[in-house]
Amino acid sequence: MEPFIYLDHAATSWPKPPEVLQAMQKAMEEAAANPGRGSHQMAVKASRVLFEGRKILSQLFQVRNQNDIIFTYNTTEALNLAIKGLLKSGDRVVATMVEHNSVRRPLEYLKRVMGIHVEYIPVNGQGQLDMAKLKAALESRPKLVISTHSSNLLGSILPVAEIGELARRFGAVYLVDAAQSAGCLDIDVSAMNIDLLAFPGHKGLLGPQGTGGLYISPSIDLEPLLHGGTGSQSEEKEQPAVRPDRYEAGTPNTAGIAGLRAGVAEVMRQTPQQIYRHEWELAQRIIEGIRGIRHLRILGPEAGQPRTGIVSFVSSEKDSSEIAFRLDREYGIAVRAGMHCTPLAHEAVETLQTGAVRISVGVTTTRREAHAVIDAVKDICGQRP
Repeated sequence: MEPFIYLDHAATSWPKPPEVLQAMQKAMEEAAANPGRGSHQMAVKASRVLFEGRKILSQLFQVRNQNDIIFTYNTTEALNLAIKGLLKSGDRVVATMVEHNSVRRPLEYLKRVMGIHVEYIPVNGQGQLDMAKLKAALESRPKLVISTHSSNLLGSILPVAEIGELARRFGAVYLVDAAQSAGCLDIDVSAMNIDLLAFPGHKGLLGPQGTGGLYISPSIDLEPLLHGGTGSQSEEKEQPAVRPDRYEAGTPNTAGIAGLRAGVAEVMRQTPQQIYRHEWELAQRIIEGIRGIRHLRILGPEAGQPRTGIVSFVSSEKDSSEIAFRLDREYGIAVRAGMHCTPLAHEAVETLQTGAVRISVGVTTTRREAHAVIDAVKDICGQRP
């Protein structure tokens, strides 16, 4: 592969730490059997991989019982498990205008087939939630409140602890989508009153694709999304009640979970605070570098305000897809353009018709790479001297 600059970390982080690749190879060589399905040495080693993965994730998210961490193949599966496993016919849900389609589409599906009621709380032009409208919506006593932790389009950070406190006060279950925050923002499920936490392994946790998970509060029992073999209580016709088996039917991605554990270990070594500071500084550098370009509008929080490492923009003179295409083909810079699977957020910031170019930095992004994308955007938009 020709050398290039990767600035699509909001989709999947890359490159992975060497330890991730080494852990996956070791698991394939030494722990490639089915965990929980046998007592031979390799099966026991595979079970140990899952045990260690749950253990380190429970430390990262301040989870008391590691068996409340359920492995999934991505955040989308985790969100579907949480939403479809909790809601019943006629239930009320409050979500936000910056939710990903992995939240919106399951909700709209259940709205159509089960008659649930959904209200989306608006955000302002910087992606900040209207807390007054949230409080008013909670007066209807919804069963579930859902919010992303950080918008995958705008980079804005929602006040999860405050939302969690309000949800608890009104007797609602609180589900957080940590797709853009796990690994770069501190998450404490108890302190933040989070009942359900969906997270990816392949983004800020630096693990491979095909990994993710869901924290389920011990006070909540979800209906399983999948039914099948678990290696436990095989004589019973019903899915086991014990966690994590209840929610993990079928053979897991053991090698992927080994890689995820190594990725989380690297996150904890660097600390989410240090990673956030690194990504924030690079995002600010990019904002400062491109905000003077004529006909270009940067989305999300103003310069200097809190945000994750996402800088999205639109140009009134250049098509977003064209900009992204040229960045890739002419400058060797990988970004993403389009709707980013979050049409409600585009509606909120009036970019539903245009989409946006999204630059997203990561833990491996350098200042040189940030300056390279600034110069390239200036070139493409005709702003170079």
